[in-house]
Amino acid sequence: MNKLKLYKDSSLDLLRKEADPLADEVVLFLYQHPEWVSVINNLKHFPSIEEISGFPDPLKSYFSSFHQIPNWVDLEKVNMSQDFFDRQGNTYLALLGLYSLPYCYAFADGAQVLVRSKRITDEIGMRLSETALFLLDCFRPGTFQGNKDALLSLSKVRLIHAFSRFFILKYAKDWEKQWGIPINQEDMMGTNLAFSLLVLRGMEKLGKFPGKNVHEAVLHYWKIIGFYLGINISYWPETAKEAFELEKKIRKRHMKASEAGKILISALLAYYRSTIPDPNLSGSTESLVAYFVGEEASVALGIRQSVKLPKELVALVLELSFFRQNGPGINYNKIRNIFLEQNKQQFGRTVAINIPERKRS
Repeated sequence: MNKLKLYKDSSLDLLRKEADPLADEVVLFLYQHPEWVSVINNLKHFPSIEEISGFPDPLKSYFSSFHQIPNWVDLEKVNMSQDFFDRQGNTYLALLGLYSLPYCYAFADGAQVLVRSKRITDEIGMRLSETALFLLDCFRPGTFQGNKDALLSLSKVRLIHAFSRFFILKYAKDWEKQWGIPINQEDMMGTNLAFSLLVLRGMEKLGKFPGKNVHEAVLHYWKIIGFYLGINISYWPETAKEAFELEKKIRKRHMKASEAGKILISALLAYYRSTIPDPNLSGSTESLVAYFVGEEASVALGIRQSVKLPKELVALVLELSFFRQNGPGINYNKIRNIFLEQNKQQFGRTVAINIPERKRS
């Protein structure tokens, strides 16, 4: 099916009014029964059908849905995507921090959600690490082929989104209707594009574009991820052309300067400057981010590329990434092990993805 005809303002306007009813129902239950938040956060593996049978009805429906395997999953594309990450995981994660995330900050309405999470600015290092862990979990070899480990992270991240939506709508008195529902369907699709399409664009900027087949395999992989995150995948692009047009359309609709975006990019750049040991490199972070996000997003964020950088940036990107990993023979397992060890050294604990727990007085 050619999806280009779906990418029009009227359709996307409707998506801004849509959230994730299944996850939203669970969050309402968890808000009223906070003891179950601890149960979920303490899970060591994704619960089996037998274990789910003992859950309350809202949780039973929610977790049971993750045991459904879409009949459109293309295992060849799944394998291709995981092989790609196994070889290029370092660069993929570096581009996540230096391109995908700052690019998202240039979308004014979506940035309004992010800036209302104090952890984004006050605990930015841990939040970045949690996002990187989510990517590592999603690309674990065997995922969507019988290995269910990633489903636990996917189910938690989906609930984190729903919790953010719930708390903003319940407590944020300054939320404006024109921004749409917090973490709505259009914004979720835009974020997924940032984590897939933009990474491939970043590879091209580095002279490492893997080709159209891998490009479309990665898009398919994020279609599966999007399905489990509660995204309406009927709009998700199947081809490079569709992805290009959808991203362009969303960019035209929402990329603009905002105080929220500038707060977020300032916090991100300050974190990079404080954690990069080489002062010559730490002083180039703004130029590096501006190089990747491009002129339009740079203007929206209020940043500029003051230092002209060569196209061959792979070594520099890895050096500047917030989970610096180097050395020969890099593969998925080595990337994950080094990442977890470095985070334990930095934060004094192992990074984990958890849904927010409400403290009762």
